[in-house]
Amino acid sequence: MDSQQTTEALKARLEELRKQIHYHNYRYHVLDSPEISDYEFDRLLVELKDIETRHPEWVAQDSPSQRTGAAPSERFYKVAHPAPILSLSNAFDAQDVRAWYERILKLDERVSGANFAVQPKIDGLTVVLHYRQGVFVQGATRGDGLIGEDITSNLKTIRALPLRIPVISGGPPPPEYLVVRGEAFITIKDFNELNKRLEKAGEKTYLNPRNTAAGSLRQLDQTLTARRPLTLLLYEIVDGSDSLPASHHKTLNFLQELGFPVVEQYFCGNIDEAISAYERIFERRHEFVFEADGAVIKIDDLSLGRDLGIVGKDPRSAIAYKFPAQEVTTQLLDISVNVGRTGVLTPQAILAPVNIGGVIVKQATLHNFDYIAEKDIRIGDRVAVKRAGDVIPYIIGPITSARTGDEIPFSPPQVCPACDQPVEHVEGEVAWYCVNAGCPAQLIRNLEHFVSRGTMDIVGLGIKIVEQLVESGMVKDVADLYTLKREDLLELEGFADKKAENLIAAIEASKSRSLARVINALGIRGVGEVVAGDLARVFPDLEQLSKASLEVIQTIEGIGPNIAQAIVDWFERPSNQRVLEKLRKAGVWPRESAQVSVSETPGNLQGMIFVVTGSLAEFTREGVKEFIKSHGGKVSESVSKKTDYLVAGDNPGSKLEKARALGVAVIDGAELQKMAGS
Repeated sequence: MDSQQTTEALKARLEELRKQIHYHNYRYHVLDSPEISDYEFDRLLVELKDIETRHPEWVAQDSPSQRTGAAPSERFYKVAHPAPILSLSNAFDAQDVRAWYERILKLDERVSGANFAVQPKIDGLTVVLHYRQGVFVQGATRGDGLIGEDITSNLKTIRALPLRIPVISGGPPPPEYLVVRGEAFITIKDFNELNKRLEKAGEKTYLNPRNTAAGSLRQLDQTLTARRPLTLLLYEIVDGSDSLPASHHKTLNFLQELGFPVVEQYFCGNIDEAISAYERIFERRHEFVFEADGAVIKIDDLSLGRDLGIVGKDPRSAIAYKFPAQEVTTQLLDISVNVGRTGVLTPQAILAPVNIGGVIVKQATLHNFDYIAEKDIRIGDRVAVKRAGDVIPYIIGPITSARTGDEIPFSPPQVCPACDQPVEHVEGEVAWYCVNAGCPAQLIRNLEHFVSRGTMDIVGLGIKIVEQLVESGMVKDVADLYTLKREDLLELEGFADKKAENLIAAIEASKSRSLARVINALGIRGVGEVVAGDLARVFPDLEQLSKASLEVIQTIEGIGPNIAQAIVDWFERPSNQRVLEKLRKAGVWPRESAQVSVSETPGNLQGMIFVVTGSLAEFTREGVKEFIKSHGGKVSESVSKKTDYLVAGDNPGSKLEKARALGVAVIDGAELQKMAGS
């Protein structure tokens, strides 16, 4: 046999070894059904590496030998995703799911006949995998949904990830280009075994599988990633060439035929079956090898899903139905009382540290003082603690059977814990208030609110400088800002001539703010941007407002008895009157010539209440509010049952979840413009 024949035979053996190793990796790590022993597998891998060592020019990027051994990277490079890698909105009960269904049904009547795909929601790290001509060429994290981090080398260490598709001969031909999405994770069993090994070696153990998986995939040294028992499951095609499946359930079948490990799914004919599928997944949650925090319900028809569109970064066609939050018990060591910006006194539970879902919890909310009384929660109690939505810990109630008799009942404070002034409790409300504007606990937060963009908009006066001014004693109330001089600021750390001059100029410029902004800046309980605007339309200046009776204020549309009482109380307090007089002397005393009630404002949005959240492509934050008002609508800062629409952009935050929970319609900037007839 000549040398050319020998070379060709060796190349053929190399290709055969790669094919066999890929196949046995798939049998072991995906199907959990190996056909050969570990010893036999290792012999194949040794033979492969031996050939590649002798012929490094034959090493291919999809070779099984490339799963380990790369040199440490100096950084992660950015990767632009071919399509947005979207997040999901949450549902916490069947009512939330049905409310989601009703919302999308109103948008497209085809939803009434839609099928659904339901899958367990894996608590892992989202990964995006790129294949060209069947070869894995790049992998990335989700990042911000548009741009992720390149973790290709680290992903290659995951044995369940096929480096070439199809894995099995006879499988469907792969698309020329394919991008798939899945979840990388560490199984519960492997996580527990990993911690046992670390503990035995005297090393630091990990809190939960999800964080461990995320940290492992973001190691700059690939060899460290290779030592972690990572695996993954796929559930979506992000992009690709050729003819791709038209539904979610066919997508998973196609990916499975190519050799990908895929998440299990339920195919459901209607929303009731989808909710039943969630219940089956919930009942089986302890059987899963991975940690699951809910189920994902999707419109199965991908074309219909695309037509339903996106709100913020959430597709309308899918929702995450979360499992009930975990509950634990621990001891309530004490109850502290915090004072908020508007003077609201909030009880806070001080707990013996306890682990809830991998997070060490030392404090939890007690909601309000009525809640403590209703639940008969006492200091020293053994209490049940829950993480609402697996995020915010709160006290469910006491374990009364564990009481020893040493527990101490708790009563709301009669004076503010910060200033010793009497607190106020308005009949019919659950909250207790400190109404002293000079309260030191409120002062920093009051100042922060007073100078913020939506109120007096004093550029350059951030929270750190506010804290400096208060700690130095230069500012004892909001009006003192207008007595500051350049020489005063130069005494503070971090201030030089230019910075001091700029801040003094910004404070001076704020004197020209409108009456509505000044009223909002005062921080009166219940008075935000909307109510401040209503007051400014009725009263020409702060003097007239300060003299207004409770009865007159209550006649203004949108202002109820509690807010009206809070306004009267604020202006009656001597400390607040001194603040007003100082503002008048400083020249912060705007007057409004027009006196128009909200009901007189024309427009297609007349009588509707909007809440705005996130970043909108069509408007600035202030611009969208002015747009709504100019077309007759009102803008509120918080979502409630009275809210008609939530206008949601990118990064909508918790307001979006609350709106969905209350069944409030969610629109984007373009839909708002259409409603207004613009």
